[in-house]
Amino acid sequence: MKIITFAIPCYNSADYMEHCIETLLPGGENVEIIIVDDGSKDATGKIADSYASRYPGIVKAIHQENGGHGEGVNTGLKNAAGLYYKVVDSDDWLDVSGMLKVISVLKELYEKGTAPDMMVCNYVYEHSIDNSSHVVDYKNVLPQDRIFGWDDIGSFKPSQYLLMHSVIYRTELLRECGLILPKHTFYVDNLFVYKPLPYVKTLCYMDIDLYRYFIGRQDQSVNEQVMIKRIDQQIYVNKLMIDSCNSLDNLQSRRLSNYMMNYLSMMMTISSVFLQISATKENLQKKTDLWSYLKESNGKLYFRLRYRFLGAISNLSGRTARVITIPLYRLTRKIYKFN
Repeated sequence: MKIITFAIPCYNSADYMEHCIETLLPGGENVEIIIVDDGSKDATGKIADSYASRYPGIVKAIHQENGGHGEGVNTGLKNAAGLYYKVVDSDDWLDVSGMLKVISVLKELYEKGTAPDMMVCNYVYEHSIDNSSHVVDYKNVLPQDRIFGWDDIGSFKPSQYLLMHSVIYRTELLRECGLILPKHTFYVDNLFVYKPLPYVKTLCYMDIDLYRYFIGRQDQSVNEQVMIKRIDQQIYVNKLMIDSCNSLDNLQSRRLSNYMMNYLSMMMTISSVFLQISATKENLQKKTDLWSYLKESNGKLYFRLRYRFLGAISNLSGRTARVITIPLYRLTRKIYKFN
């Protein structure tokens, strides 16, 4: 049995995908590596086929018409045979020793009949510009090396939210919750982490710096100018997250409900700030429309988010926004180096 399926969505990734794949191969027969060639126009497909032919029991190469990152994740999930499912972007990589420890623990827990719905590990921002790194861990938030539930978690700092980089979901849970990411849309990794959370009953956290998140390419989706250019896609994902929040009051765990509300608040703030940075009349109207969408979808949630600190800051306008909101965002970015 495969413990983890690693899905690698690839689009024109020939220059860096091999490094990613090589860090996963030491998992041996315990892992399945699905390389999804998403309509690439370079040598990505050939590289994928080469690995599949050399490691037939471990690597699969799937070729499809271009559907975007989300469709690559969807394809990987449809074909996954592993007990767990993790997405690794083609320009990122995993720490090999950490990966082997995680596989060993998940295998042991499965054999004991206590396999968690979600495994959480640390991730590391790897910055190419200054060769620095920054670790995001959860030592102050999550119990370590044991199975726990949402009522056992602490408070997440704004810089600590669970991202695609930090989570490993049980494969069947993702299928049970009906997770299907939209095509041709960036920033769907937020939806990937967010939508399944109410289905997660048991968690495990290992204080291991597992995922290495590469930051520095000018065309990268988290580059500030690229995010402004693709702001409509960010807004679309934001609205899908809002749609997932309509049942928050029915969740059994208040701590999970609060976490999901805070996560959405952060996403609303990010969208609002980038719309303010662009400062066009059209984008400022889009900011108003986004908050109106939240109000119409869930009035109670709107008032909880709109009048808390992040909501109030992100809804400043005019000169006040330029003086307070945008500098505050750029200071935060400088400290945490998240793009």
